[in-house]
Amino acid sequence: MIDSYLWEELAVFSRTGTLTKTAEELNVTQPSVTRSMQKLEDDIGVKLFDRKANRIKLTPTGEMAAKEAEKLIDASETSVNRIKNFDRSQHFTILGSTSPGPIIMLNELKKNIGQQVQITGDIIPDKLVEPFLINNEADIILSDQEILSDKVESQYIGEERLQVNLDKFTFLANQKTVTFEQLKDMSFIVMNNIGLWKNIIQNYIPDAQFMYQEDRNSFTEITKHSSFPFFTTNLSQTNPFFKESLDENDDRIAIPISDESARVINYATYLTSQKSRLSPMIDKIRQQWPNNMAK
Repeated sequence: MIDSYLWEELAVFSRTGTLTKTAEELNVTQPSVTRSMQKLEDDIGVKLFDRKANRIKLTPTGEMAAKEAEKLIDASETSVNRIKNFDRSQHFTILGSTSPGPIIMLNELKKNIGQQVQITGDIIPDKLVEPFLINNEADIILSDQEILSDKVESQYIGEERLQVNLDKFTFLANQKTVTFEQLKDMSFIVMNNIGLWKNIIQNYIPDAQFMYQEDRNSFTEITKHSSFPFFTTNLSQTNPFFKESLDENDDRIAIPISDESARVINYATYLTSQKSRLSPMIDKIRQQWPNNMAK
C-alpha cells in the first residue's frame, strides 16, 4: 500500500510545478520531496518523472497519476468527514433546513425537544439535501421539497405562512387577510436572508420597493423608528428578534396573506435507513410546529 503522504506530495508537485514550491507548501525540505518522488516511482513501478539537469517534470503517466492522487485525497477527506459526522450523529440528532424559518423555530424549541440536538447554522441549498444526509452532515433536513428515492424519503411536517405587518391606521390593516395584489406599490423593510420568500414577494407583489437589510440590529432600529411594513411568518414569530421588532408601542398589526403562494409546505427529509431512530424526533417537531398566526 502506498503511503498517503506520497500521493499528497505528487498532487502538490503537479499543481506547483517545482520541487522548491512543493517543499514550501508542505513545509518540508526539498531533498525530502525528491526522496518521496523517487519512492513513489519505486512503489508503483513506473516512471512518473522526466529528470534533466536542473529540471524535473511529470511524464504523461505522471500526469495521469497526479489526477488519481487528487481523487484519492478527495476520497480520503470525504471518508474522514463522513466518519466524524457519523460519530457526531451517535451523540446528537443534527437538524437542518433549506430556509431560515424552520431554523428559527428549531432553535427556539430546542430546549423543549428533550434530546441532545444540534442545529446547523447555515441554510442548506436544495440541491445538497441528499448529499448532506448521505454524508451524515445532518440527520433531518426541513425543506419545501418532498424527496423520495432509494436512500431518502420525506414526511409532511407543516406549513409556513406569510403575513405582513401593517400600520394599524391604514385601510388594509382593518381586513382579516390581504392579497399580494393589494400590497402593490408599497415599500417594505426586509431582512435579506429570507430564503425562498425573497423570490415570492418580488414575483407576486407588483411594483413594490424592497429595502433589504443584512444586519438585524439595523432592521430593528428602522422598524422601531418608521412605519414601513415588514414580513413575518408563523415560524419567524417564535424568534425573540420578532418581539424586539414589534414592541408594545408599535402601531403595526399582523395580517395574513391569503394567496396560495404565501403558503409553503415543509417536509422532514431523512435517510430511510434511519427512519425508526428518527421517527420520535420527527413527531416532536411536527407536534410543536406553530399552526396558528399570532393575533
